[in-house]
Amino acid sequence: MKNVIFLSPNFPTNYWQFCRELKNNGMNVLGIGDQPYGELMEELKGSLTEYFKVDSLEDYESVYRAVGYFIFRYGPIDWLESNNEYWLERDARLRTDFHITSGFQLEDMPRIKYKSNMKEYYQKAGIPTARYHMVDDLKGCKAFVKEVGWPVVVKPDNGVGASHTYKLSSDKELKDFLENRRREGVSYIMEEFIHAEVNSYDAIIDSSGEPIFETGNVTPMSIMDIVNENDNSIYYIVKDLPEDTRKAGRATVKSFGVKSRFVHFEFFRLTQDQKGMGKKGDVVALEVNMRPCGGYSPDMMNFANSTNVYKIWADMIAFDRSTLGTGEHAFCAFAGRRDGKPFVYSHEEILEKYGENMRMVERIPDVLSGAMGNQMYVAVFPTKRAMDKFYRDVLKCK
Repeated sequence: MKNVIFLSPNFPTNYWQFCRELKNNGMNVLGIGDQPYGELMEELKGSLTEYFKVDSLEDYESVYRAVGYFIFRYGPIDWLESNNEYWLERDARLRTDFHITSGFQLEDMPRIKYKSNMKEYYQKAGIPTARYHMVDDLKGCKAFVKEVGWPVVVKPDNGVGASHTYKLSSDKELKDFLENRRREGVSYIMEEFIHAEVNSYDAIIDSSGEPIFETGNVTPMSIMDIVNENDNSIYYIVKDLPEDTRKAGRATVKSFGVKSRFVHFEFFRLTQDQKGMGKKGDVVALEVNMRPCGGYSPDMMNFANSTNVYKIWADMIAFDRSTLGTGEHAFCAFAGRRDGKPFVYSHEEILEKYGENMRMVERIPDVLSGAMGNQMYVAVFPTKRAMDKFYRDVLKCK
């Protein structure tokens, strides 16, 4: 029986399903988290062999001791994972310190966490990347802008999501960023602006680096703008993965040496011809994320593909293959409304109009609301035309 440590199994709240499927595959599922055991969801409690509460997951020594306890009690650990971007380096450090070889080690972190280092591996895969400059001073940044033109995008070189990401369009905005918005001690990367929508390659990869499940999503709106402008949020899981996205995703898996992981790779699909990048419709690089797409995306993948990615991931760990197929495919749409906007259709009217299509309706936790809105709707549609009408109705304002 394999021993699997799942770090922070209570957040995001849907991640208890990874634990359930591990247990169903005969694993000892050992949870480490900072939420009191009595406050855990009953479904999560039933999926864990044992749970170790620490005062804070930020305290490495406490988590280290928890892993040591589990080794003493259950023997060697076969797998350690959180499936969470925030804990990616923590996971790697624990694996390195305890010689758990089934995942990324500390030495792997630079190429998969730093956006500037990712570019080399995209280029090895033959995928174009945006020109960039590591933010230094006003003179250096202006020289880069002279080369690529306005606007430019600045973001932490090692960052999660779209937080602290800015689109700069003038000398004034650049000076304001350097003087007021740049965080102390954080390394920033500046890139030329790409006119594109975000397309992703989402996959579960086996120990040979081959996909056992593939899908993708499309984000027509910029997450950066959603966060910075407090806007509504939309994205959708595609009905069928485009072949050029599949090809780029698989090439990226090989270039980065990915094995035995759930991944979320982001690409730009150009919305206009762009010098040095390609023609309208081409796929170019954005960044890699060595974990599942965040929020409710795993559930949406299930709805779009009539499958269970939580089980496919657990099957990858237990059997190095999937025991599931996929069924009927559909578009799965996410719409996140921002509180306070004068929507034409009320919450109740949306539910009445699209009840048969709806799969999830929930308030979004505050920690996720910056990028996702406050009230979310997840619905499935057989055609993109039907999905687009849903988006118009949900987001239309007076």
